[in-house]
Amino acid sequence: MCPVTVFEQDGFDLRVEWGLDGVRALGPHCAVLVIVDVLSFTTTVDIAVGRGGRVLPLPWRDERAAQAAAKAGATLTTSGLVPVDDPAGFVAEQSDGWTLRPSSLVELPAGTFLGIASPNGATLSAAAAETGTCVLAGCLRNASAVAAIASEIAGDQPVGIVPAGERWRPEQRLRPSLEDYVGAGAIAAAVTGRTAPSAEAALAVQVYRAVAERVPELLAESVSGRELAAAGVPRDVELAGEVDVSGTVPLLSAGVFSAAA
Repeated sequence: MCPVTVFEQDGFDLRVEWGLDGVRALGPHCAVLVIVDVLSFTTTVDIAVGRGGRVLPLPWRDERAAQAAAKAGATLTTSGLVPVDDPAGFVAEQSDGWTLRPSSLVELPAGTFLGIASPNGATLSAAAAETGTCVLAGCLRNASAVAAIASEIAGDQPVGIVPAGERWRPEQRLRPSLEDYVGAGAIAAAVTGRTAPSAEAALAVQVYRAVAERVPELLAESVSGRELAAAGVPRDVELAGEVDVSGTVPLLSAGVFSAAA
């Protein structure tokens, strides 16, 4: 039995905490953990699964990812962005293949099985599975649908929501990001049957409700949104900013995201 400290937000039935440490803190104590990586992993997973695909989340971006994808029979995607020595940091990859970018998957054929590596959403999804909890991939597009299934699965047990955040370069330290906090708040606001949200969850809900009418604009103006626009992929930001346009609920089972029944 995992020890309980203040960091698990014990005593509250709706909890929000950041990043990998948040997964480790909340996972063992929540019936459901929702991973939120709006730009771009969980948005990409929503689109892929909504098209009838499946996604193997991979916590590595090296030869281990290629080996794991090959072993599972999945097609390994690329990141879709190429690092450059420029203030923007990245430019769009010139490729016709499937990538981590959501805009590359809008015509994904049903039945496609993708291996997608990312340092944020995919890494957190794999770590969340190791805690033994039920893992869902949430974003702005499927916020209400994911909240409904999370509420149903959890029953009277706690629901945890983990905004993934981004990374400062080159140190790779966690950078709490506007888009993931708003996404977490949108999901938290739609979760039902909770009577005792933690302070962290309650604040995320209030933040989302305060800005709900401005979500696409705020994503475009955020650091992450501007970074992607500068890289030449503003369409990814537009797709990520569409709220509740999807009824897809990606559920991680046996290490693979597919649509929840």
